[in-house]
Amino acid sequence: MSNPLNNAEPKELWNNFSALNAVPRPSKKEERVIEFIMQFGKGLGLETSKDEVGNVIIKKPASKGMEDKATVALQSHLDMVHQKNSDTNFDFATQGIEMFIDGDWVKAKGTTLGADNGIGVASIMTILASKEIAHPTLEALFTIDEETGMTGALGLKGGLMRAKYMLNLDTEDDHELTIGCAGGVDVTATGTYPTEKAGGPVKAFRVSVKGLTGGHSGMDIHLGRGNANKLMNRILTQAAEMYSISINTIDGGSLRNAIPRESIADIIISAKSESSFESWIKEIETTLKQEHHTTDPNLSVTLTAIEIPKTILTKEFQNKLLRAVYACPIGIYRMSPDIDRLVQTSNNLARVLVKDGNYSIQCLTRSSVDSEKMDLALAIKSTFELMGAGVGYAGAYPGWTPNPSSSIVKLMSDLYKEIYKENASVNACHAGLECGILGKNYPDMEMISFGPNIRGAHSPDEKVQISSVQKYWSFLLETLKRIPGKS
Repeated sequence: MSNPLNNAEPKELWNNFSALNAVPRPSKKEERVIEFIMQFGKGLGLETSKDEVGNVIIKKPASKGMEDKATVALQSHLDMVHQKNSDTNFDFATQGIEMFIDGDWVKAKGTTLGADNGIGVASIMTILASKEIAHPTLEALFTIDEETGMTGALGLKGGLMRAKYMLNLDTEDDHELTIGCAGGVDVTATGTYPTEKAGGPVKAFRVSVKGLTGGHSGMDIHLGRGNANKLMNRILTQAAEMYSISINTIDGGSLRNAIPRESIADIIISAKSESSFESWIKEIETTLKQEHHTTDPNLSVTLTAIEIPKTILTKEFQNKLLRAVYACPIGIYRMSPDIDRLVQTSNNLARVLVKDGNYSIQCLTRSSVDSEKMDLALAIKSTFELMGAGVGYAGAYPGWTPNPSSSIVKLMSDLYKEIYKENASVNACHAGLECGILGKNYPDMEMISFGPNIRGAHSPDEKVQISSVQKYWSFLLETLKRIPGKS
């Protein structure tokens, strides 16, 4: 198969990105990509090891003349978010990502691209393989499972690395230097529910909410994009009050760190209300389109006739479920009072699955203030406990406290101004980065995060800008040249 990125620059980086994207690498199933990176390091004759949780560390001696410089860690995560459009025929388990160039952007055909964090991984691979790039002693750290639990970073033990500085290559705006991030916790409500037989002269329909923009539940949460789970719940709640619908199943959203783009629900309704209900669905679609015309211009609500299901939720449970989901907060909970335009605390209602007598409601709660993160998580827990759900927390990870006075921040912000004749945006972000976790076992390691322009991460609209990769790449290489001597 020909490589559509063959003519993009820098060639070595894009070739490594293409090779990486040929390897399936979903979170928690990284065995193949771990082996890929292990073989890459060993093939270069470099010291290559894997720790007990699956993180890969490759060490490379300094290039000639750089032996007296401080050791630098280059860090990116191996896993990627696997999402596709519902009408895309693609098997993430067996197929490589199908890429194409659209002007100045690299995109994928109906799936996530994997630029998050594949560009970072490919950058490190390129530096490790090069005999020409000037660099100090390097420790390349490839972590696993960043997207669904940070378990790679959480499992990395102290003492494995000696670097003074860590460059995390996992942010998505080329004018930003990120020095802090939010922590997160998974909140999951589960339980069983009673059903009853569907009876009487009824009609059955599948209600579909589709075409939402979605995106990263941290980096994009402030943009006000529609949440398919909340919109579906709004439709079902109003339909229950107006038409006494009964629900058979609900299946909305996918991953915790992706704003849900689609939801479907199978319902029944009295046959005599069929015409009126169909008209009302068109009306509610018009209303939602008007409300979300800026953020979600392709939103649609459709109705499809289906076979009458054998069972439906009892009215009592259906009422509790719809009201609990209605009460669950989404989006921004609080903005930072200290850092301009920084979302401090938020929640993503990521997944609602009601099927075959079992239900699961999954949220990802984020905050740069751990106490506020757990306070919001408790509010969500309380909401679902009121309907009788069992609610648990998992995957908690800390935030990363900014240190604007660190020497690596000064070096890179000064370098950015020297090269580009303007100030970089030195900031904290609402996404989860591994730096805060890694800093627990490596407290003396100074860390900073940066990367090229990536848009639509965690959605099939993901894309990375070619010219921005070139800018980021030049900045990365110049940073390595400027690393100060060992103290």
